[in-house]
Amino acid sequence: MASSTVNAAPASQPNRPPRPNLVFRQLRGARSPAEFAALVRRAAREIGERVSCDARYIGRVEAGEIRCPNYAYERVFLHMFPGRTLVDLGFAPRSAVRGRAARVPGARGAEPGAGGAEPGGGVEPYEPQDPYDTHHHDHEESDVLRRAFISGGGATVAAASLGPLGLAPDAVASARPAGLVRLARPARRVGTSEAGALEEAVRRIRVLDDRHGADGLYRRAAAPLRAAYALLDAGATRQATSDRLHAGAGELAISVGWLAHDSGRFEDARSHYAEALATARMTGDAGLEAHAFCNMAFLARDAGRPREAVRAAQAAQRVARPLGSARLMSLLALREAGGWAGLADRFGCEQALARAQALFDRGPSDADPEWMSFYGEAELAGLEAQCWSTLGDWDRAARQARRAARLQDPHFTRNTALYTAELADDLARGGRPDEAAAAGLTVLGLLDQVQSSRVQSMLAGTARVLLPHRRASGVGAFLERHASLPRMP
Repeated sequence: MASSTVNAAPASQPNRPPRPNLVFRQLRGARSPAEFAALVRRAAREIGERVSCDARYIGRVEAGEIRCPNYAYERVFLHMFPGRTLVDLGFAPRSAVRGRAARVPGARGAEPGAGGAEPGGGVEPYEPQDPYDTHHHDHEESDVLRRAFISGGGATVAAASLGPLGLAPDAVASARPAGLVRLARPARRVGTSEAGALEEAVRRIRVLDDRHGADGLYRRAAAPLRAAYALLDAGATRQATSDRLHAGAGELAISVGWLAHDSGRFEDARSHYAEALATARMTGDAGLEAHAFCNMAFLARDAGRPREAVRAAQAAQRVARPLGSARLMSLLALREAGGWAGLADRFGCEQALARAQALFDRGPSDADPEWMSFYGEAELAGLEAQCWSTLGDWDRAARQARRAARLQDPHFTRNTALYTAELADDLARGGRPDEAAAAGLTVLGLLDQVQSSRVQSMLAGTARVLLPHRRASGVGAFLERHASLPRMP
């Protein structure tokens, strides 16, 4: 599919819509895109690869937007389906993808744009390099960056700067020294390439947060958000592209807001969520509006405003009901339950929890938003644990927190740490100091991978509860290791 963001393709290369990959869709079977993405990540770990696969990626493959995957994904797919080639899996041969020279893994020297495509001409979509595919990171550039070199416009530099955490490559940065902060008004309007770059930035920030927590990401993620709104200001070539840009900018605002939220910057988070809500209402995007209200409810609960949490969760449910996603409605019911728990309304909390479980049991569907890939049995149990903890029912809270930690996909390292920290705190407050210390030590072992003020705050609270029990088995060791942690800023 030729991009609308470069010069018009020659007549010999007419625009054409992507051809859906029906073979790959058949291989997914009855699994949801999120469930299949989890299998891809698991297969990658089996062979020592690290790919940031989620429901959005699977959707792009099945829609035909990715005609040929990068080398990391190729190795994973061939491991998952032994004896098959990329063509057998519904992809185009690597040599047939225009705008790329056919390479063997490890080969160097092929220039971007090689393979027969004329400069400025139509370029077929090719899967950008995954941030964790370290084998080919230096010499396999994404199409977005290549187009930025061709056109040099401010909008494309902004899009190129939407890579992982806004760290623009030196070549782009030198072309526009202040590309992220003071974007010049672009000479042309924005197209599908920039919209794709924005969607990719959202996906990668979420993956990094899932693995490492928010503290190290928040400030670095602000630059892509500025670039996203600069793209909106530039205007798009088509209404469909404009809608994608607004949705992507709103989702990015929510992602950056969550990073602020999880790192304890509640006022910053409130501002980002409000920005996303305004974007959603301006464009009539019900899915984005429900997502913004969902996060606002969670923030209100954590900030000690439980009545606001209930109202925001109920507003989210009103907006989301026509969207047809039972899983989304389940999560929103849990957000409402958290608000009722904060109000010490046990009956209201139990009703919302029962509704959340019933909706969850309806199973996944194609209507489930892509951002909900984190929401499975583990998250359901973890959020229920938080409700019981708020209500002071330590035994039920510990039971659900233990279940959440056991069920959690290892990909979500931050959530594993969070659920285990919840377990440690519930056990400590429930009068089981030795078990609490053991759980706390497990969390401390994860902190070299996870930077989350929320997790560290929970551990600090557990340590205070355990101080009078330092003679109990394991408690002294936990307190000693906890005391050696660097203090939170």
